[in-house]
Amino acid sequence: MSATQTKLRTSKIIGRALIADDELSNRVILKALLKKLGYEVSMAENGAEAVELFERESIDMVFMDIMMPIMDGYIATERIKESAGEKFIPVIFLTAMTDESALSRCIEVGGDDFLTKPFSHTVLAAKIKAMERIQELHHDVISLYSRMHRDEEIAEEVFSGAVIAGNVALDHIRQLVRPASIFSGDILLTAYAPSHDLHVLMGDFTGHGLAAALGALPASEVFRSMTAKGFSPQQILQGINNKLNTLLPTGMFLAAQFVKISNTLDHITAFNCGMPDFFLLDGKTRVIKHRISSRSLPLGITSEISFHDAAVHIRTQYNDHVLLATDGVSEARNPDGEYFGIERLENSITHSYDDDYILNTVSRILEDFCLDAPQDDDISLAEIPLIPELLPAWDLNSLHNDNKKQPSDESSQEHGSDSVEFHITLRGSQLRQADPVPMLINYIQEMVGLHEHRRPLFTILTELFVNALDHGVLGLDSNIKTGPEGFTRYFEERERLLNKLKDGFIKIGLRIHPFEQGGKMLIQIEDSGIGFDFLNKQSTDESASLKLSGRGIQLVQGLCESINYEKPGNKAEVIYVWQE
Repeated sequence: MSATQTKLRTSKIIGRALIADDELSNRVILKALLKKLGYEVSMAENGAEAVELFERESIDMVFMDIMMPIMDGYIATERIKESAGEKFIPVIFLTAMTDESALSRCIEVGGDDFLTKPFSHTVLAAKIKAMERIQELHHDVISLYSRMHRDEEIAEEVFSGAVIAGNVALDHIRQLVRPASIFSGDILLTAYAPSHDLHVLMGDFTGHGLAAALGALPASEVFRSMTAKGFSPQQILQGINNKLNTLLPTGMFLAAQFVKISNTLDHITAFNCGMPDFFLLDGKTRVIKHRISSRSLPLGITSEISFHDAAVHIRTQYNDHVLLATDGVSEARNPDGEYFGIERLENSITHSYDDDYILNTVSRILEDFCLDAPQDDDISLAEIPLIPELLPAWDLNSLHNDNKKQPSDESSQEHGSDSVEFHITLRGSQLRQADPVPMLINYIQEMVGLHEHRRPLFTILTELFVNALDHGVLGLDSNIKTGPEGFTRYFEERERLLNKLKDGFIKIGLRIHPFEQGGKMLIQIEDSGIGFDFLNKQSTDESASLKLSGRGIQLVQGLCESINYEKPGNKAEVIYVWQE
C-alpha cells in the first residue's frame, strides 16, 4: 500500500463537511474532492436548508455559495456562526465573484476564506489544511482558557476563604466592590483588637486581576495576626509594609486607608498611605466633617517608612460615618470616556436621599453615570457607621461576677511550683519605640494559656501602661482632649513629648498563681512620674471611680477583683481572678 493510499485511508475520520450551493454540478464536484480528502459530506440547495442541516448534524467545516434562493450565503453564515457559539467552525465561501465589496461582506458576516470556482484540488487541500490548523489552535486555546478559568475559580475560593471570610462587623459595614476582572486588586479587611477596637483596612494593589489579588493573602495574614495580638495600627502597617516589600516584585505595591475605631466610639485614628482622600461624615446631615489625606508612601515600596507621623486622631460622635474609597471610584468612566471625579463623589455624598447609608446614594449615582461602560480599574467603597452595634459588647456584669467569686479553700490553694513571675522595665527611648503589651499577652498565653481571657487582660494591661506613659512619664493632662480638636492636640503633644523623651521608666511585674479550677494574676505597674492624689480622688469623686484618664480605669475596675494605688500614686496593683 502506498503512502498516499495510507494517508487517504486515515483521513476518512477527519470529519463532516457541509456544502451549500444551488448548482448540482458544483455540489457533486466539491463532494468528490472532499471525500478524497477524508470528509463525509452533507449537501444543501439553499441557505435555509444549510442552517437546518448544521443544527441537526455535527458539522466540522462549511462550504457556502453566496447567491442562493430562499436564503443567501451571507444570512446563512451569520446564522451558522451564531449557532456554533464559541466552537470554531470554518466557513469557506464558494464564489466566482471578484467584486471587492462582495468579498469584504463575506468576511464581515463571519466567513473565514474563499474558494474560487472552478475548484482546484490543490488549492482546496491547502485551504482545508490551513483551517484544520486554526481549528486545532482554537481548541487548544479553549482548553487552556477552561483550565485557567477553573484555576481562577479555585483561587477565588481560596481568596474568599483566606481574605474575605475572616472579616467582622459586615452586618453593619456597607461595601461596594466592582472588580475590573474576575479578581479585584482592592481589598477590605476588618478585625477586632483585644481591646474591642475595630481595625479596618481598605487597600488597592497596583493593577488588577489575579496578580494583584495574590498580594492580599500575605497582607491579610499580617493584618489579622497582629490585630489579634494587640499591636498598634502603626506596627501593623509596618508589618504589612515589611512583608510586601520582601514578597512583591518591583513596581507592585499596596496603597491603603487604615482606620482604628475606638471601642468607646469617641475617636478614630486614621492613616492614608498613597490613597485618595477619605471622609468622616455626619451620619444625619451628611456633612463632610474631615478629609483624611495621604501622609505616607504606599506599602511595599521600601522598608524605610515610618508610620508614626502618618496618624490622624479625630474626635467623633455617635452615628458619624467613615467612608473609604479607592481611586477606581473617581476614575470610573461613562460611555463617553468622562471621569466620575472627586467633585461628583463629594456631591454624591451630600446628595439628599432618604437612606441610612450614604453609600447607597453614591452607588446609585455612580451606576447611573457609568451605565455599562467597561472600567479600567477596580471600584471599591466601604461605609462604617460609628454605632454601638459595630463593636463587640463588654459583658462587664459576667466578667465582674466571675472575677469577684472567691475560690473554695480547696481550690484556692496556690500551686507554688506552677506559679509564674515576670518583670520588665522600659526606659527612655524604649518607651517611644516599644509596646510591651502584645509581648506580655503572648508570654501569658505561652506560659499559662488563658486564651479566653486574652481580651480583658489586654485591656487591663493597655489601660495601665498607657496611663503610666501618658500621665506619669509624659505628664499629659487629659483635659487637653476637650473640645472639637482636643484629640488631635492631645496626640500631637503626646508625639512631641515621646520624640524628645530621654529619661523616665515604666516597670511592669506579673505574678500568676494557678488554682485547681482557675487562678489569680497580680499585675503591678510603676512609672517615674510624680503620681497623683488618689486618696483625695477617691473621696471627692466617687462617681468617677479612679477616673485617671476617662472611662479606661473604670473598665479596668469592672474587669478586676481589685485595683489599688500606692503613694505617691505612681504605682498601681491589680488583681485579676479567673475560674475554669
